[in-house]
Parts: sequence; structure tokens; C-alpha cells
Amino acid sequence: MSLLRPRLRVAAYVIRRAAAGPELLVFDHVDFPEAGTQVPAGGIEPGETVAEAAVREVAEETGLTGVGVVAELGVSDRPHPETGGARRTTYVQLRVTDGPVGGWAHRIAVDGEDDGLRFACRFAPLPLSARLADRQDEFLDRIQP
Repeated sequence: MSLLRPRLRVAAYVIRRAAAGPELLVFDHVDFPEAGTQVPAGGIEPGETVAEAAVREVAEETGLTGVGVVAELGVSDRPHPETGGARRTTYVQLRVTDGPVGGWAHRIAVDGEDDGLRFACRFAPLPLSARLADRQDEFLDRIQP
């Protein structure tokens, strides 16, 4: 058992309602395809709520704004897959009423190690045809209508 406090994180399930059914916002790292398909996720900053962190991560990692929080869906205590560091991730469902049709490219512009990362973003129909990286799909069955 680790005595270290886990890094508090958020993962965002942004759902768009399309004519064919619900779609989930996902992205792939352009320069690191081995990272796999993911949803927006990252650390919760000091003084920030889970909801605020989810909205911020979506904007930072995909450029998408105008999202609203629907519900917190679950919490996962799982170590970082590479470093083994303790993490506690809260999964949040968000909604968006529009967004780009097809895919789009986004480059992160923030201070820190993620600055300059390039992502290929898209809305993928649910259910997904493949698993998300780092078991980020573990709470998709809790998506609210």
C-alpha cells in the first residue's frame, strides 16, 4: 500500500447526439500513435472542481468549447501505466450540441510538458469498435441518455 497521495485526475466523456446515435469525442496522438485512442483527461489543478477540470481538459486537448457537464460517472484508482504512480481519476459525462463534422487537428498550447502536442480529434459512434487506451472506456456503460 502506497502512503503517497494519488494524483487527482479527470477523464471526459463528451457525448454528441447524432442522427445515427450517440458519439464520443476521442483523439489520437499524431506524433505518438502507440499511445492509442483516448478521451480528454488530465490532472485537476489546485482550487479547481472536477467539473471545471473536465471542461478545461476538453478545451486544452481538443479545442472544443461549449461543453456542459451532465454527471460524474465513476472513480478509478489505477496506477499510471508507465510510471506506476498512484492516480485517482473521476470520469465525467459532458454534452455538446454541435462540433466539427468529421475529424480535426488540434495542437496544445499551454505552459508545461504537453505544450505543442498534436492530436487528431473526432467523434466516434457508440458503441466503440475498439478499446480506448489505459482502460479509459471502463465507465462508458454508465453514459446517461
